[in-house]
This record gives sequence, structure tokens and C-alpha cells, in this order.
Amino acid sequence: MKIISLLAVAAAFGSMAFAHAPDSNLKIERDLPYVESGDPLQKLDVYVPPGAKGLPVVVWIHGGGWQTGDKAEMKEKPVAFAKKGFVFVSVNYRLEPKVEMGELVRDVAKSVGWVHANIAEHGGDPQRLFIMGHSAGAQLAALLCTDERYFQELGFSLNVVKGCVPVDGDTYDVPAMCVSEQNLRRAHGLPEPKFGHPEEFGTLEQQKDFSAVNHVAKGKGVPPFLILHVAANPMTGAQATELGRVLKTAGIEEKVFGAKDTSHGKLNDDLGVEGDAATKELFEFVDRCLKP
Repeated sequence: MKIISLLAVAAAFGSMAFAHAPDSNLKIERDLPYVESGDPLQKLDVYVPPGAKGLPVVVWIHGGGWQTGDKAEMKEKPVAFAKKGFVFVSVNYRLEPKVEMGELVRDVAKSVGWVHANIAEHGGDPQRLFIMGHSAGAQLAALLCTDERYFQELGFSLNVVKGCVPVDGDTYDVPAMCVSEQNLRRAHGLPEPKFGHPEEFGTLEQQKDFSAVNHVAKGKGVPPFLILHVAANPMTGAQATELGRVLKTAGIEEKVFGAKDTSHGKLNDDLGVEGDAATKELFEFVDRCLKP
């Protein structure tokens, strides 16, 4: 059988258990359930380099405004990380408004729990996880890496996470985003959205609880952060800067990097592309985090 590329493999094999991509020799194990008898969205894909044994692991959380998106939309990332010696995991989760934000967050936490419990069978090291995500996935990654309760509910701790990379998120401080969004709409006379941030995140107290900036503290195992954002986007830039400030104040390693000449979607799509500035920052970050 002739296979052209990783993306072609993904389209051709769909939900089959595994496939191989020619350029990278990746084994792709698709649609593995991370909960028993769960929803069709409570599944993940694992990309395994040839000969993998005890490799560090990236868990990637897709974006889509907590209402759309799919784990298959990974572009260059699985191959790029495989070449760096990583097992790559892309997760799906149930979406709003079918489930509320708390259930959605716990879905992603459960996917990380599955990785921690099972990734050794797929060539990964359960003690060396990196949690990353774009847009809505950035908020989820940052929250899970600062609010230890989600992992503690599942019987493990933040200590297994070696680094966190949220990419162009606008909700590390949810109440601030809600205010900014409301002010912007009023200034331009825009109508109220049917399902905006307040509807997605709930009451003010719930908004605060879903905000990573409110959970950062010394001594709880919060890992190092690389916070990527679009340099020309004032909203994601402000949120990235604030998260970086809170982390730095708590004595946690952090770097905020604003990518130039890009956009919200392009920044994510280009991660893994040779010569991309944000990719260079990303791989330098994981190398630092893995040093003994």
C-alpha cells in the first residue's frame, strides 16, 4: 500500500487502531479511550517513534473555543516531536454546551491520568510529561498545571509534569477577559454573543476558579512555563504577560515569547516547522526542562 504523508494516513485510516507514516516511521494508535464506556470524544491518539522506550511525552490539548476542534488537527507537531525523541499524545474531550466547564476540564485531566498510567506501554516515560495546548487548550493546559486538585483527584501529582506550554490563550485570567470582551463590544456597539465567555465559565467565582493565575503558588509543584502568544494581539499578549508575572512572583521558571508576523491560527499550525521562531523557543524550552 502506498502512503503519501502523515496527514494522508490520518485521513485514510480514520479510527483504525494504528497506522504508519512513511517519512517518520511513526506508529499512530488512534481513538484509544481514556475512560471506560465513555463518550466518543473521550479518546486520544498516540504517536510513537520507532524503537521508543522511556521517551518524554507531550500531551497536546486542541483549541476551538471549548465548543469545537479535534485531536486530528495537529499539522507538523507529531512528526517534529518524534524527531526530537518524544512520544506525542493528542486528546479529545467533551465540549460545551453539552457539558459544563468543570466536566470538560476533568475530561482533559483524565486523559493525562490515562497517559501517566499507560504510556510506558507505548514507549513513553510517565514521569516526564509535558502539557501543551492552543487557544482554549492553552487555558486548559495552564489550569491543569497550576491547580493541583484535578490530578490529585486521580491519584497523582503535578510532579510528573516537567513543563507547560500554553499557546496564545486569552483566559488565564477569565474575569479580566470577560471585562475586556464586554468593554470591546460596548465600544463598538456589538451585540451580546449567545454563548460568550461568561456563559462558558459561569459565575464570577467560577471564572476565578478556572483561571490559572489564581492557582499559582510556591511549593505545590507547578512546572516551568513557556507562554507563547501572537506579538500583535493585545488580548492574548496581556494575558500571557500577566500569567508570566504571577509565575515569576512565585519563583517559578517562566518565559513569555511573543511571535511576530503571525496570527492566532498560524502560530499553532507552524509549531514544528523548521525555521519557525516559536518552534525554536519551544524545543529550547523542553531541552532545558529535561536537563538533569
